[in-house]
Amino acid sequence: MDYVAQLKNLSVEHEFFIGFDSDGCIFDTMEIKQKECFCPTLIKHFHLQAASKYAREVWEFVNLYSKTRGCNRFNAVERALDLMKERHEFKTRGIDVPHMPEMRQWIKEESKLGNPALEAKVAATHSEELTMLLAWSKEVNKVITEMVHGIPPFPGVIDVLKKAHGKADKIVVSQTPLEALTREWTENKIDHYLNAIAGQEHGTKTEHLRYAAKGKYAPNKILMVGDAPGDLKAAAGNDALFYPIIPGREEESWAKFSEEALDKFFKLEFEGKYQEELMEEFDKALPTDPHWN
Repeated sequence: MDYVAQLKNLSVEHEFFIGFDSDGCIFDTMEIKQKECFCPTLIKHFHLQAASKYAREVWEFVNLYSKTRGCNRFNAVERALDLMKERHEFKTRGIDVPHMPEMRQWIKEESKLGNPALEAKVAATHSEELTMLLAWSKEVNKVITEMVHGIPPFPGVIDVLKKAHGKADKIVVSQTPLEALTREWTENKIDHYLNAIAGQEHGTKTEHLRYAAKGKYAPNKILMVGDAPGDLKAAAGNDALFYPIIPGREEESWAKFSEEALDKFFKLEFEGKYQEELMEEFDKALPTDPHWN
């Protein structure tokens, strides 16, 4: 499937457009996925067992408790390995944290950072390093399929989807694989509110908004909703507005969105001071540097 063409060819049905991140924003799935699926398999495939406590601490900081929260899994590996190299606990336990130069080069070259692109790269290069990375990523998906189910949307999400229905075109903007996104939205019977679901196969979040919305809607009528700085970056990269779902305050954030912010968006009162106040709160929620530095 030509995923880019799918987004570019989305028809404009309403005056407004809303993009929703999924993990940690619509669904309370970030903790279980990162702690029970991503991290244990990372420790296994990267042979970090001797420093598992510290590997887990680093991984959770990168993916849950810092400004890199919500980034693509391969960017997360790169950031986590860099932080692990800085920690003496790995060296003193005899672990030579890999640098993964071929992964880093692939990340620089590839915009659709997902298993299909990685599989193609492995087939072309037969790289042992990338083969290991792919094995880890595939096992992550397998464990997520087995582990993550029965998780409903945050309270307030369905209220927002209902209120926006008939007023805005809506898509998912995520770096989660498309299969998992489709399964989670379908399982909860809320996929019918959407015009499309964009996952990592469709490119970056910035690209999702560019292909689906930029130039089709007025900038002050495009809103990205997310819980991570990467979501804000995607909005800013397309001159769009941003509403934050603040980590740890998700229910409060959705209540405010339903009761106040969504109406301001539709009345064109969101841009300016109101959004700036939201951004101040969001910026305080996640640190840049780890506490062990």
